[in-house]
Amino acid sequence: MKNLIKTTLLAIAFVATTTTVAAQNKQANNIDDSKIALQGYSPVSYLDLGLAQRGSKQYKTVHNKIAYYFTSADQKAKFDRNPSKYLPQYGGFCAFGVYVGAKFRVDPTKFVVSKGKYYLFLNDVEVDAKQLWISETESKLIRTANKNWKNLRSK
Repeated sequence: MKNLIKTTLLAIAFVATTTTVAAQNKQANNIDDSKIALQGYSPVSYLDLGLAQRGSKQYKTVHNKIAYYFTSADQKAKFDRNPSKYLPQYGGFCAFGVYVGAKFRVDPTKFVVSKGKYYLFLNDVEVDAKQLWISETESKLIRTANKNWKNLRSK
């Protein structure tokens, strides 16, 4: 197990320094200059449907200066009634990255829904962070990631 984690950490460090997909972001939310969350994917689709669905500008809302897109007016209304329910864990950064103490961009089609929350993951030629997450004990991962996120969110 320790070797797996050590190998994983090395792979993640390699990916972080060699690809733009894993570039670290200094904000608490994983957004680019467009300030569009989740690369335009609907947060309601992740949580309510277990699907990664690209939203539409037609069904857009802004929450805390960040734009969220939805697939329908119904989804937008659900989000507007309870935005905190639908926000991604760790600001939309890679959950496994946060577990190991780093912030990485994600592939919005790589996610896990668990206990009313959803977690997004980096997917790269070198590292499939979703598989790494699934292969470990989720409660341990979340406990450590939550602790790390307290420090990472402001960096």
